[in-house]
Amino acid sequence: MADCLFCRIVAGEIPSATVLETPRVLVFRDISPKAPTHLLAIPKDHHVTIAELAGADPALAGELLAAAGRAAEAEGLDGGYRLIANTGDDSGWEVRHVHVHVLGGEPLGPLLAR
Repeated sequence: MADCLFCRIVAGEIPSATVLETPRVLVFRDISPKAPTHLLAIPKDHHVTIAELAGADPALAGELLAAAGRAAEAEGLDGGYRLIANTGDDSGWEVRHVHVHVLGGEPLGPLLAR
């Protein structure tokens, strides 16, 4: 999609700090990190939500999660890490292209602050 930020990254129109790449998945550093290590894992094909991706291509959904795990390992996140996939406006998502946040590098604390 021409107006999708992540599709433009996949197409090479916008640079990214790539951590891991497979034929169908790209993992790169978030430009506004929320933890010492903050990566984004995306499918190269455009899908909007994780549920839509899992329904359309379950194998790719598995590849996406596997790539996120391999990238976390490559980054040395041996103490643990958090995976987050936001969906819908209430989640605070900013890019409507499915992506999994990989956060780690320090104790992350509670998932939500109330």
